[in-house]
Amino acid sequence: MTVTMQQEADSTGLPTFVRRFTATARGARLARHFATVELADSGRLGGDGEADAVALVVAELASNAVRHGNVRGRQFEVRLTCMPEAVRVAVSDARGDRQPCARPAGDGEGGHGMRLVASLATAWGVDRRDVGKTVWADVPCGGGR
Repeated sequence: MTVTMQQEADSTGLPTFVRRFTATARGARLARHFATVELADSGRLGGDGEADAVALVVAELASNAVRHGNVRGRQFEVRLTCMPEAVRVAVSDARGDRQPCARPAGDGEGGHGMRLVASLATAWGVDRRDVGKTVWADVPCGGGR
């Protein structure tokens, strides 16, 4: 179930798309679809490669929010901010105690999706919030690669 969707400008005036999803596998799939549709409709992405990169990053961060950031009864939020040469993908969940990391190849289980995110983004990080955390990644687009 989707709770909210809005297009707004963030504090810098940049176009931003925001939506909340249930912390389920279906919610993660809907998050990827949301990103693909909203950014395609906005004309922000320069080609299929850029759309695919953003979709992969949204899919990985949303999947992590469901798998590792899930608190019963809480949702996760996807925020897409269109910056001049990148789309900032920010996914917020309710668990601040579980921080993502990109582990080296062959380093056991986990962390592989964040390696994918790191390879597609110019930068990524984690911001703590009063409740939970926000994991963000800047995915180049419109000549920003």
